Amino acid sequence: MFDQFLRRLLAPTPAPLNADEAHLALAALMVRVARADNHYSAGEVTRIDRVLTGMYALSPFAAAALRQQAETLESEAPDTVRFTRALKDAVPLDERRALIEALWSVALADGARGDEEDQVIRLTASLLGLTDRESAEARQSAAARS
Repeated sequence: MFDQFLRRLLAPTPAPLNADEAHLALAALMVRVARADNHYSAGEVTRIDRVLTGMYALSPFAAAALRQQAETLESEAPDTVRFTRALKDAVPLDERRALIEALWSVALADGARGDEEDQVIRLTASLLGLTDRESAEARQSAAARS
């Protein structure tokens, strides 16, 4: 399953993602942010599950299963740009701020904001067509909800 998904992401002009694939791509980005500082904590895992449950109206078991798939996909994926490009094509601009807020929520879950996590989110926000200000507002919203 992941081989085919990755081949599609790596294609010069990948086909648009369906909803399930977009959910998996976002989950993989959340895992990438959580792992960026080389410390993937239980708090970050819990936060990813909670975000997936809330964003996509999943049961806790379905959210955990999606996160587990995303962990595998993230470890096999070559770069952040591919996930982001696919999400940009799948998610309308006015809904992309919620994606960045989800990433910030994960980055802030362990109580420490690492430079590595900031870099992944800054790159992702830029590739999604969002400004630094929009990313900062998403970070503030995520911090307020934590």
